[in-house]
Amino acid sequence: MVALAKPGLKVTLIEPLARRVEFLYEVIDQLKLSNVEVIRAKSENVKGSYNYVVARAVAPLPRLIQTTWHLVAPGGSLLAMKGESAAAEMAESDLSIGVKNTLHEIKIDELPLARVVELKKAG
Repeated sequence: MVALAKPGLKVTLIEPLARRVEFLYEVIDQLKLSNVEVIRAKSENVKGSYNYVVARAVAPLPRLIQTTWHLVAPGGSLLAMKGESAAAEMAESDLSIGVKNTLHEIKIDELPLARVVELKKAG
């Protein structure tokens, strides 16, 4: 979790399901994290502006952009954690809303290859 690695960073978690929100609060309490806020809502209903919006296993890229782009601050980025089909998903998506898009492939030791699609907003 980013909040553990970067205690000076304010982290906002958005989750619509009550049971998952309860779990997040339990973890936050057990780890004594003071830099995490949880919002129970769908991302499309949340107001705010964030430098980074990170999503994992949420939706196909076009739908993810549609439901989260309003949360990305000018100059900020949407970071979508994707699987093996990340490049194909990018190729099939209209990414013109961003000023730059990049597929980051991250390999750490024995862990499987991680793929993160970054879509940067004009700033």
